Amino acid sequence: MSATVSATAKPSAVRRTYRHGDLRRALIQAGLELARHGGPQAVVLRAATREVGVAPNAAYRHFADHAALVDAVRAAALAEAARDMEAAGTGLWLAQPGPEAARRALRAVGQGYLRFARREPGLFRTAFAGVFGPQPGRPRDPAAAGDSGYNPFELLARALDAMVAAGILEPARRPGAEYLAWSAVHGMAWLALEGPLRGAEPGAVEAQAERLLDMVEAGLPCVRAVGG
Repeated sequence: MSATVSATAKPSAVRRTYRHGDLRRALIQAGLELARHGGPQAVVLRAATREVGVAPNAAYRHFADHAALVDAVRAAALAEAARDMEAAGTGLWLAQPGPEAARRALRAVGQGYLRFARREPGLFRTAFAGVFGPQPGRPRDPAAAGDSGYNPFELLARALDAMVAAGILEPARRPGAEYLAWSAVHGMAWLALEGPLRGAEPGAVEAQAERLLDMVEAGLPCVRAVGG
């Protein structure tokens, strides 16, 4: 599947003035605008500095190279994804006990994730263009977290933990369940962006997404533990 997206569209204007010490943040915001309209390949140091209104060399005070800027923009895009998941009600339902709240929390995670992919395809592609999630030797990046302090992967993990606490998901079946749930929802997002659902009516995509979330919820109690 191709993850390319046109980089010809001009990004909307970003703030060209910044207070002393805010250049890093301004460059990340400029990178987000570039990614929003052109995907990860549009995040270029020279383009970001041009949007902010500084010389290209100024960026190297805050970013060692182009890859460092892309990583910072990716983290910011992941935080945007987390905020869409929070806006869907994930945190609200996680704060409440019981099976119904746990189910709603898990569904809100999926709904917010899919909503973000539809609303911000350029940022979605950027957020997941590289390595993401817990990796050996890779420290957690707090910049990838939403307003709750959790990144998208952690929000999903908390929702699954709530399913266990509510007695819906057996503890023995919990290990690795986030990878299975995530792969299903992420696959649906890519089908809508790059596959046979691309160009489909929004209502049709949303209907299929709700069916998918039903399947994820129903299938989790039957999932065998990784290595089991």
